[in-house]
Amino acid sequence: MRIPAHSVCTAIRDDIVAGVHERGGRLTEEVLARRYGVSRVPVREALRTLEAEGFVVARRHAGACVAEPTEQEAADLLEMRMLLEPLGAARAAQRRTEAHLKVLRGLVRLGQERARRGNSEDLRSLGGWFHETLAQASGSPSLTATLTQLRHKIAWMYRVEAARSQVESWVEHGAIVDAVARGDSERARAVTALHTERATAGHRLRFSTVPERVRTSQHSVNTPGVRY
Repeated sequence: MRIPAHSVCTAIRDDIVAGVHERGGRLTEEVLARRYGVSRVPVREALRTLEAEGFVVARRHAGACVAEPTEQEAADLLEMRMLLEPLGAARAAQRRTEAHLKVLRGLVRLGQERARRGNSEDLRSLGGWFHETLAQASGSPSLTATLTQLRHKIAWMYRVEAARSQVESWVEHGAIVDAVARGDSERARAVTALHTERATAGHRLRFSTVPERVRTSQHSVNTPGVRY
């Protein structure tokens, strides 16, 4: 597989999220360079970036390896997103452009139509696009970058089960866009907070760092009262 050098970081990150590079697995520059059809220089730069993002760790005698986050670190990511997604929506209500609104409304129409048809694969992609556009509408590059990184990490650490109606979820997306379009930042914050809280219920960790006998005596990361 040959990809442009500037896309190496994205390609490695996507493969980590997809499980191609397993948690704790070693990432050697030579092997990665061959896999992506580039020299070792962009691979080295990509690994530095991914280390800063938390996807990669540097270990003595082993070099770069895929990170192995703990359950607490994973839970913290969901909590961070529950705080930042509503902030992004509130900012979007103040700063969005007509172009943002056009894309958001189009995504809601598509999402609601496909939710009625039950096309879950399309909905996952549309949902990601919706939240990415909403973050961009906040007019804050740093907030957008943080939310994007959170979504990548959460997709890596969690699988999403169908805990709720997709039709209901896309009705909530529509309510978010309505509030953003009206410039009602408090309403946008509130409906996004509720949407984010409800969606959390469908997230289940892909891994466990606590022995089963210990887990049974403690609260799980995904308790009934915690939703996304």
